[in-house]
Amino acid sequence: MAALPVALAVLYVATMRSGDAALYPAREGTERFLVYLADHGYHAGLIIRHADIGRFSPAPDSRALSALFLRYQAYDWIEIGWGDEQFYRFAPTISRVTVSMAFSALSGQNDATVLHVVGLSKTPETTFRRSDLQRIELSEQGLKNVLRGVAVTFALDASGEPVELGKGIYGPSLFYRATGHYSLLNTCNTWLGDLMSAAGLKVSPVAAITSIGLLADLRWRNDFSRPAVASVFSTAF
Repeated sequence: MAALPVALAVLYVATMRSGDAALYPAREGTERFLVYLADHGYHAGLIIRHADIGRFSPAPDSRALSALFLRYQAYDWIEIGWGDEQFYRFAPTISRVTVSMAFSALSGQNDATVLHVVGLSKTPETTFRRSDLQRIELSEQGLKNVLRGVAVTFALDASGEPVELGKGIYGPSLFYRATGHYSLLNTCNTWLGDLMSAAGLKVSPVAAITSIGLLADLRWRNDFSRPAVASVFSTAF
């Protein structure tokens, strides 16, 4: 047990991703695209402007984005999260998680994953005023990479459309069938970390296993000047 912190520290350093200076930060004088990461204490999500999804959804490989743009056209922002189906759909709060549920998910025994998509009428700061938010400005190519990563996470039916699974956890939300395999080393937070890495940010997969670790690592390594909005870890819904 005494050696565990040292081993984790070594693994953290060894797996650090250096980022891509050509993508992040956006070059001076170029357009910047605002996204947020929201840590609700149990699940974390990516928040994107609805208009930005529409702007890049005509790409040939983004049928899922086009469907989202149409489905959530009444909302200014969209929050997207990924995770194990049992965790996300059937244990909306930490108190609902059982030992067997946690073990089967974190050990990688479960096959099914889902995406949770929420329409936000108000700004992220207002909607999630008691959650831990991090505001991030991406370059155009960085945002395109993020959206491409989101698009390929949607499982599509025979007609090429996202598969809706029913009402989500809070607000105007839905669950969708997803691709990918959930485990201790591939959580909802590492999924977000991978998206941020694709946008050019410096990320450590080890820190990204937890939502708190993901945000702390991003803030430290990317020198975000804007502090978290709050850290009570509950939503406005």
